[in-house]
Amino acid sequence: MFDTLTKGKKPVIISGPCSAESEEQVIATCMAIAKTGKVDMLRAGIWKPRTRPNTFEGVGAPGLKWLKEAGRRTNLPVAVEVANTKHVEEALKSEIDVLWVGARTTVNPFSVQEIADALRGTSIPVMIKNPLNADEDLWSGALERMIHVGLTDLALIHRGFAQYGKSVYRNEPKWQIPLEMKRRFPTVPMICDPSHITGKRENIAAISQQALDMDFDGLMIESHITPDQALSDAAQQVTPQALKEIIDSLIVRSSSVLDEALLDKLEALRKQMDIIDDDLVKLLGERMKVAEEIGLVKKEKGLTILQVKRWEEIIERVTKLGGFQGLSENFLHRYLSAIHQESIDHQNEVMNRTELEEE
Repeated sequence: MFDTLTKGKKPVIISGPCSAESEEQVIATCMAIAKTGKVDMLRAGIWKPRTRPNTFEGVGAPGLKWLKEAGRRTNLPVAVEVANTKHVEEALKSEIDVLWVGARTTVNPFSVQEIADALRGTSIPVMIKNPLNADEDLWSGALERMIHVGLTDLALIHRGFAQYGKSVYRNEPKWQIPLEMKRRFPTVPMICDPSHITGKRENIAAISQQALDMDFDGLMIESHITPDQALSDAAQQVTPQALKEIIDSLIVRSSSVLDEALLDKLEALRKQMDIIDDDLVKLLGERMKVAEEIGLVKKEKGLTILQVKRWEEIIERVTKLGGFQGLSENFLHRYLSAIHQESIDHQNEVMNRTELEEE
């Protein structure tokens, strides 16, 4: 897909309004975007899956003609989101160049399979956004369903994951998940959607740079000719001029090392890191042995596995210590939660072991 539609350029830049609102708005926005000379593909939401009814849910099929006309005037390929068979039929009829499956659809294997079946026998490029929940297997399954019907021009879009409570992000990036997908599917391009991750236009540049630093293949950034007047997701859209400034500010780094001296230095540091990782695993193993001994004591005394006060003490002590080591509080909470769960699992196994098993 990227070799034919973008001439092998990296990073690929995809941009356009969150929603197609009117023919004038779509064409004016896309013309201004194309004029920057920075964009390789245009996008617009035609059907908008909204959380609640009585909100703007897109203009529907008529918007396909507007976007296609914008593509014709700018000589750029165009992409739209599809969520069901009817959308696929309308998009193919309008000769849309690229389709993408949105996060609200990826979460449902039945819907993904319906779309895959509708695309069987075609060769249209398809991009798949991550599901709303942080589940790499669900994301992998959506990609595999497309592969199974014979599609080969495929890409993944990382747009972050829904979370409960307040956060600096609209959708938590959880970078480890798209990186795991890159490991599983090394030949499939990975696009970052910083607009949906941050939800705020002022943070788009920072998220974009993070993605490029992790060797993502491209960016999908929402742009609108008058973003404050947008009918959907106004806060995360940027003007075409702001889009140009963001792209110009990005640093594109090399993923390969050609300098022998630099390579030697990296290898030495990596070996040092491997030794530290080995030590960490050994220490974690020792910690779990202690956890099992604690489990035996609790079993003998009839105590519950979870001791809330003790858990709070661990969080407070380790978070404070980690701060002195330059570790973020967010990381430490995630680290401690994983360690704590593993300790609980070990204690649970010990406390529920039968006398016969112990013999």
